[in-house]
Amino acid sequence: MLITFKSAAGADVIMFGEIAKRLVAILGKDPQDGKGIVTVEQLPDAIARLRAAIDEDKARQTDHPQDDDDDEDDPDPERHGMAAPVSLAQRAWPLLDLLLLSQKDGVPVVWGV
Repeated sequence: MLITFKSAAGADVIMFGEIAKRLVAILGKDPQDGKGIVTVEQLPDAIARLRAAIDEDKARQTDHPQDDDDDEDDPDPERHGMAAPVSLAQRAWPLLDLLLLSQKDGVPVVWGV
């Protein structure tokens, strides 16, 4: 399942369902609802929530770096480079950019429509 975030301010942001639902929840919206909107009035709060989640994810990565060669708890030490997992912070940046552009242009962000 794909979810497409749309705004007149920028290009569509397309994400797989599970990460998109997680980001929708971070924005303060119902992740089970297939359609949604972040109104112009809601954009500042949504941006703040997403930035906080990105900062928290980056801090977690700093506390527990994934590239330690001597990490015996790493279930798959061969997952480096292109095979490395993509963090929430990395996945959230395109949506954050769209929210910021939307705020600048004074237009909402929608999905599922």
